Amino acid sequence: MNDIVRPAARLAVLLFTLIFSASTARADELQDIDRLLKQGHHAQALERVNQYLVQKPRDAKGRFIKGLILAEQNKVAEAIEVFTALARDYPELPEPYNNLAVLYATQGQYEKARQQLEMSIRTHPSYATAYENLGDVYTKLASQAYDKALQFDSSNSAAKNKLSLIRDLISSNRLPRASSAPSATPVESAHPPAAKAVPTKSADQTKLAAVQVKPTAKKPDEPRAGTQDGNKDEVLQAVLAWASAWSGQSVETYLAFYAADFKTPKGEDRPKWEASRRERITKPKKIEVAIESPKVTFKGDSNAVVTFRQVYRSDSLKISGGKTLVLVRSDGRWQIQQERAGG
Repeated sequence: MNDIVRPAARLAVLLFTLIFSASTARADELQDIDRLLKQGHHAQALERVNQYLVQKPRDAKGRFIKGLILAEQNKVAEAIEVFTALARDYPELPEPYNNLAVLYATQGQYEKARQQLEMSIRTHPSYATAYENLGDVYTKLASQAYDKALQFDSSNSAAKNKLSLIRDLISSNRLPRASSAPSATPVESAHPPAAKAVPTKSADQTKLAAVQVKPTAKKPDEPRAGTQDGNKDEVLQAVLAWASAWSGQSVETYLAFYAADFKTPKGEDRPKWEASRRERITKPKKIEVAIESPKVTFKGDSNAVVTFRQVYRSDSLKISGGKTLVLVRSDGRWQIQQERAGG
């Protein structure tokens, strides 16, 4: 991994018991797949997990392991798509956001990494790994900013000193020892901190350590019990996951965020609108979509309106402005029912 994020690239591993009526055979199958992953038999592990997911397409643990296998195979785009979809379907889990951040960082997309880490922390405010990764990402962003300042003013001694300090910090940073899997935690507790990766053969690879997470009392796709604040977090997580899919140019994942009754902006039929979006998303070489200052208001329990400033960058275009999304909760997910420019 590049520069500062290399030592901080800790892919959280969800070897969690998020299985509410799992048979012994099913658990054994996942353990076998995980064993193949740890032994480095990635192709065989991927084949087995794909077979498993044919029978259990929404299984969170199986999907998470698949994302880890793809990451180990350096299939970054595919791994990003898996973790993006997982974050969309299970927005209360902090680990998929952390892993997306690590994958974006391997590509030098530190702003995207920052967004994902902030969502991970929003989901689980005591998630230490995400905080540490966020600090490393900020350090890298600061290094880039000071370097840019010196490009415009090479005599800026203050910027030179700060850049020198940051580079010293980068060079002296060492990967902490991987933590062992925590002991059993109460069902009521939040997700424990994920294990941190340890280096493998080269500096650009990571060996993944395991963490167990106890299940919550409700299924992951059920609404979070409690306050409107919890619902607000779910809405914000859905919006950020939508932006992440757009940024990653994962068309199918992006389109899945739109409800069946989505009102297309110009009133065109859905297939025509999807074809247009598909072309606009896949044509640029690079896309980055940032969500700034989001505000959520509710229109009942199953309807929400989100206003925010959207910053869009591609290799040929940069534009920003207000945006409004009207979302509806259906089948345990928040989906976009209407989208319009302006607050």
